[in-house]
Amino acid sequence: MRRTIFIAALSSFFYVLAMCMNAKAESEAWKQNTNNNHVLSIQTVGGNPNLEGDVKIDFYGHAAFQITSPVGLKILFDPWRNDPSGAWGLWFPEAFPSIETDVVLSTHAHFDHDAIYSPVASMVLDRMAGVWELADVRIIGLADKHVCISPGVHPWHKAFDEVGIDGCPPNNPGHMDNVIFIIQTGGKRIAIWGDNRADPPPEILAQLNDLDMLILPIDSSEHLLSYEQSDTLVNVLKPKLVIPAHYLTDGVSSILSTLGDAKTWIDRHSSTQPITGPSFLLNSASLVNRDRHIMYFLSSHQPN
Repeated sequence: MRRTIFIAALSSFFYVLAMCMNAKAESEAWKQNTNNNHVLSIQTVGGNPNLEGDVKIDFYGHAAFQITSPVGLKILFDPWRNDPSGAWGLWFPEAFPSIETDVVLSTHAHFDHDAIYSPVASMVLDRMAGVWELADVRIIGLADKHVCISPGVHPWHKAFDEVGIDGCPPNNPGHMDNVIFIIQTGGKRIAIWGDNRADPPPEILAQLNDLDMLILPIDSSEHLLSYEQSDTLVNVLKPKLVIPAHYLTDGVSSILSTLGDAKTWIDRHSSTQPITGPSFLLNSASLVNRDRHIMYFLSSHQPN
């Protein structure tokens, strides 16, 4: 009897062990060689999001941007990866760089925005709605919905029809949710659109007021927003600066992504300015007499 119980227990142990060996943890934060000392020092210094100061903007290709506050808090948005299922093919020939940052945020749960464990970060705020504050940074997350009908030349939304899924609200799957982020720091208000639909409800639009900078997905395939939708949003929100994102980025994304360039849309406008490098400083001087002025990185991005 005891021998039978022992054998059964041993079998159960090896079964559980096998299951554990097959389990795949998304986060490997426990392997990081760094710690949160930088966050601790910034937390001690404190700060006020409304105080004027230089805000550094770094572009990592596709829709990945890092914002560094005047006191030095680094916040990375929407790092990318290839689709782990393989269904959507190879979008990025190289992996996202394992950069050190303080906070990582993702606007939604799609592979080209959610490589939240690739950077080395002290904090991960995945699809955060509500208000988060630390030192001289305040982030507001506005929960809404992803574009569900592509207006462009590649109707990716029809893939939902093929498998009998309703991709549009109110019955959309969770990965078709989206969060628009408003970052307040250095006395500036920056909005990151993610892949949000072009027609959010009025209560969302009402909070997107007095924007100094709007990061908006724009490409010539009109993968997410049509040119007309992009223009309408810019004219409704009236940001001082507009930064295109989510386009084919040389050295980062592949033509297999089906994305197009951003320059075609940019050339439709008169108030434009290239950014000569992978980063720039957002401050009061860079906003003088700016009204819906388009600044663009194109192929300038931080190295992989």
